[in-house]
Amino acid sequence: MKKILLISCFLLIAVTGFSQQYSLYNTGTLFDSFENPSQRTVVPDTSRKWASNFLIPNFDGNFFLTGNAQSTLLSRAFNSKYNNSALQIGSGALNHVGANASAYELMVKMFASLNGYEELGFFLETKSEGRGTFTDETIGLFNGPSAFPNNIYDNVLNDHFYNQIYNDLGFTYREKITNQVAVGFKVGFLMGVDYTKLDIYESHLSFDRLNDAATISLRGKYQYSKGPGTFDKQSFFPTSRSPGLQFSAGMSYTTDENITFQGNIKDLGFIHWYSSSTISNFDNTTTITGLSSAKREKNIYGSIYNMIKSGYQNTSFNSSTDGRAELSATKTYGISDDNTLKYIPTLIAAKDLFYDGFAGAMVNRFQYKSINGSLTASYDNLNLFNVGLQFMYKPNNMEVFIGSDRLLNTVTFAGSTGKGSTYTNGSYTGADIYFGFAIKFGPVVEHPLNANTIPDGNKGFLARLWNRIFKAY
Repeated sequence: MKKILLISCFLLIAVTGFSQQYSLYNTGTLFDSFENPSQRTVVPDTSRKWASNFLIPNFDGNFFLTGNAQSTLLSRAFNSKYNNSALQIGSGALNHVGANASAYELMVKMFASLNGYEELGFFLETKSEGRGTFTDETIGLFNGPSAFPNNIYDNVLNDHFYNQIYNDLGFTYREKITNQVAVGFKVGFLMGVDYTKLDIYESHLSFDRLNDAATISLRGKYQYSKGPGTFDKQSFFPTSRSPGLQFSAGMSYTTDENITFQGNIKDLGFIHWYSSSTISNFDNTTTITGLSSAKREKNIYGSIYNMIKSGYQNTSFNSSTDGRAELSATKTYGISDDNTLKYIPTLIAAKDLFYDGFAGAMVNRFQYKSINGSLTASYDNLNLFNVGLQFMYKPNNMEVFIGSDRLLNTVTFAGSTGKGSTYTNGSYTGADIYFGFAIKFGPVVEHPLNANTIPDGNKGFLARLWNRIFKAY
């Protein structure tokens, strides 16, 4: 089998984590205002009315891999050979893998009202999200029977993963309803591109070494759906073939001590995959031959793929998007007497709503005039510790930034691609990179004392509703 087949199999499993880049919290960037709906992007008397990325994608992508199979996969991918020295065959040891990718192809935001600090925005985004676990034995099998000391194994191929890709077209609204409270929400119409989910609940593996064969029995469920085309650019064109909805909401509160607390519920949504999608409930047995031959990888992949697709039926189904809850706190400290040098720390806690994932992060941002630098440390429930670095140039009406929330792992991974990587207990493989750009244009938003026109003084819809509920005037 060609190298691309193994890599493709790996990526199917490996396509999530928290998609928000921690270093961009409270930066006032256009990206920040779309990801955290209560955040503003326009500062009166300094910023212009409109902001956009002008079709220059703001993207981020990352992945991680934990467990004993790291050396095996990286060595096979980049050196065309297996390194099974770290695998623990027979114990069903799990490897965790995740990645996520997103790109805002279009972002447009408009400052709508000075009194309520209202902002309206529209966006088009493409996202990929998923997560997976697979056993040491699953990877070891691709190198034939040599790594397996016994002939019979039960439940050592119980793998689970899903991956879904979709476009998100929608709008966002933000309003400052009191001097201390700001709220915002984001609504998106989803258009499904691709969905794959596999759950293996029971498995049996036995070797016939004399005939260089193995018998595999699997019981589980397989779901699959795809958009038009053959996973080429046509597949990513916006279409209503597999529709869905997604919702995010946020609120921020600034105390008298100028500490800003922010809470978000993000990316709650679903996709209804169209009626020609596939569901297969399988409980079958197959025999794989040529386990020691040069075609063993192709034989294994093809046989298992045919088995999990047997007994399929075409039907529609629903999937949820990766919803999560977040809470953060930040405060700005002036370091220099003229306030040109600032220190802006942010504490962040994030929790998956439908899974057991959670993470915490500490962002240390330093700002000197229009230049920003951030050092970020994060830790999650898989015991992964990450260090990130970001550089941002942000004058009043432009922003450009680049960074990584897994800087050390990214550098290590980039350096190991030509020679593979060696697993050490407690380590993990990962990479992360993101980039963004936006410009503000149009007239400058001015306060009444500085304005050339007089605003009407009307409060926004959410502020009027707030006043009705709490009798505030």
